[in-house]
Amino acid sequence: ELGIRIPRPLGHGPSRFIPEKETIQVGNEDATMHALFADSFATLGRLDNVTLVMVFHPQYLESFLKTQHYLLQMDGPLPLHYRHYIGIMAAARHQCSYLVNLHVNDFLHVGGDPKWLNGLENAPQKLQNLGELNKMLAHRPWLITKEHIEQLLKTEENSWSLAELIHAVVLLTHYHSLASFTFGCGISPEIDCEGGHTFRPPSVSNYCMCDITNGYHGVDEIHGSPTGSMPEQNVFLFKSTESVCEVEALMEKMKQLQECRDEEEASQEEMATRFEREKRESMFVCSSEDEESAPARDVSRHFEDTSYGYKDFSRHGMHVPTFRVQDYSWEDHGYSLVNRLYPDVGQLLDEKFHIAYNLTYNTMAMHKDVDTSMLRRAIWNYIHCMFGIRYDDYDYGEINQLLDRSFKVYIKTVVCTPEKTTKRMYDSFWRQFEHSEKVHVNLLLVEARMQAELLYALRAITRYMT
Repeated sequence: ELGIRIPRPLGHGPSRFIPEKETIQVGNEDATMHALFADSFATLGRLDNVTLVMVFHPQYLESFLKTQHYLLQMDGPLPLHYRHYIGIMAAARHQCSYLVNLHVNDFLHVGGDPKWLNGLENAPQKLQNLGELNKMLAHRPWLITKEHIEQLLKTEENSWSLAELIHAVVLLTHYHSLASFTFGCGISPEIDCEGGHTFRPPSVSNYCMCDITNGYHGVDEIHGSPTGSMPEQNVFLFKSTESVCEVEALMEKMKQLQECRDEEEASQEEMATRFEREKRESMFVCSSEDEESAPARDVSRHFEDTSYGYKDFSRHGMHVPTFRVQDYSWEDHGYSLVNRLYPDVGQLLDEKFHIAYNLTYNTMAMHKDVDTSMLRRAIWNYIHCMFGIRYDDYDYGEINQLLDRSFKVYIKTVVCTPEKTTKRMYDSFWRQFEHSEKVHVNLLLVEARMQAELLYALRAITRYMT
């Protein structure tokens, strides 16, 4: 009546991939989740969609929120507006308008200069100098050398201190990997951000053209079966049976691999050969050419060299030496370096890595009392293998046994080119598994990716220091 246009949500729930009724509804959460929602709201000033999807795993969410709060708001080497601007730079590298929008608001809220938001060239030279490290960390971290670090630390009046650089590196890797989670889980835009709302009134049938273009066709259409096709019940039974077979086959493979492990152990030479083979094969895993990436908002002004993207490390005759964890690991080297230069952050990151890696409810789809450690390790090590990182004590032959092609496509897309992730990819792997289990996969992807990026950056910093 007053002529005020009232926005209403375009999407249905916090994720485009997970039906709203299968997410945890606010108001129906248990006491632990309620406390996490309260913490998230107090910290961020909103209950964002990332939190509403991550809460499938409260133990991880608690660690994630604590780490993010420390990086953005607690005492640290960098001023607050720099922290949010670095978050914008990192998220923009993957065209993640969801994270860019949130941090634009936060940047302005803490007194950031609006001119910086017109493009990276309007930001201080010191932040512009971080652009090269940002793009390499996001797309080809194996190319980072001590010379890149030296350039940042020795540019006279625009130089970074070691402590500032560690803070910046942790923020960059945090937001690159959070972009992977955002795209991998199909996180919907917040209602107050672009793409998150419409001003059109709902139509008589409770959905309108804007819903249809977003892939929502109303309840009747979703549940009705197309004329001339298999009856709905039979389609469901067919798919279920096929998917159940997938789960059973995966569990059988895990059992066989465990038995083989107990019987004989491969030689060091054979283990090295299997790693090289898996590393080579990972280059030929790519998303379908016809997959469309999510529509990109205009975020490219926040970074330079827009044509620079992910490239496999052994393409075009380039040979990147294998990064051996026994020579430089997070536990023995990275953790102490971060903790020394940015107190407590090493501890927070270490806890988050461990929770994601060890998280288990001992279930697989409909099966209970299952030891999933072999599967979790295969996922983690496959991601590190794609980054050229090798564990001498791991048999990389297990990866091909446990991860099928559609799953590998999903993993590689979410980790290396998250902006190209589609609902079809999300739906096509582990079809009989719960959505919470797929979100768990994304947590593994996020943390393994973040640790891989950190390892390359921290090794370069260590080499510079020594």
